[in-house]
Amino acid sequence: MTSMRTPLSAEEIEKLAAKRASAKMGWYVHACVYVAVNGFFLLSSYFGFRMHPYNIFPMLGWGLGLALHFLSVFVLGKGSGLRESLVQRERERLERDHNRS
Repeated sequence: MTSMRTPLSAEEIEKLAAKRASAKMGWYVHACVYVAVNGFFLLSSYFGFRMHPYNIFPMLGWGLGLALHFLSVFVLGKGSGLRESLVQRERERLERDHNRS
């Protein structure tokens, strides 16, 4: 199955660029909050503000979520990525089914 891409209009390019920029900005905010919160917990644990040392498992779990967020934005979110391919296939299937009726 061969799929030809139609050129994007200036408006479509602007919308896509804004969407991707928002996704990247969301990841940067997520990363900053991760560093700030976990840094605070680690420092407070180190300087004795808490009775027990900070448990590393929440940091690891949140870090996994941050890594998956990174993959979804910077790896799978690109124009040639998996998501675009799936959207294109679904679009073709819908057009094919719609034209049959």
